[in-house]
Amino acid sequence: METFLFSTFSVALAEVGDKTQLLAFLLISKFRRPWPVIWGILVATLANHAAAAWFGAVAADWLQGEWLNQVVALSFIAVGLWILIPDEIDDEDDSRYEKYGAFLATCILFFIAEIGDKTQVATVILGAQFDSLFWVVLGTTVGMMLANVPVVVIGQLAVEKLPLKWIRIVASSAFIILGLWVLIRDPSLFQL
Repeated sequence: METFLFSTFSVALAEVGDKTQLLAFLLISKFRRPWPVIWGILVATLANHAAAAWFGAVAADWLQGEWLNQVVALSFIAVGLWILIPDEIDDEDDSRYEKYGAFLATCILFFIAEIGDKTQVATVILGAQFDSLFWVVLGTTVGMMLANVPVVVIGQLAVEKLPLKWIRIVASSAFIILGLWVLIRDPSLFQL
């Protein structure tokens, strides 16, 4: 349960103000059909985060021992700092995907937008840190849905009312604290 909750919390925080959250708003404003957009986000996130968690687990096998905790901790701190940089939707013309309909367009665009994104990096880190890939993928997917479904359902009203600058600062602080917590728990750091 710790893996699930930690994964959910981490990704939900990382997703606030992220480009995929902006993409969710863009998709609902284009298609005005919330359920196909929500299902598209779910399918794309499951596929992307399953691959990311698997990659993290494989990377963890390579980084056995004391290095793993230090890499994970520093990665959390790096993601925390990265969160402070606001994301913008790329200027790329996404209208070519409209012909596929709301569900397929959302699957394609969300999967692509998640590649190299903060939440994908966080999922790789979590896959490296925890043994259960199932709970990591489930937790990160729930975190993505917790952050994106309100944007889809509430739409522009929610985006205009949220103080994203302060939410980004709180999310960044939480990641840095998580990274420091992992470092402090590592007994090899305090051995001379």
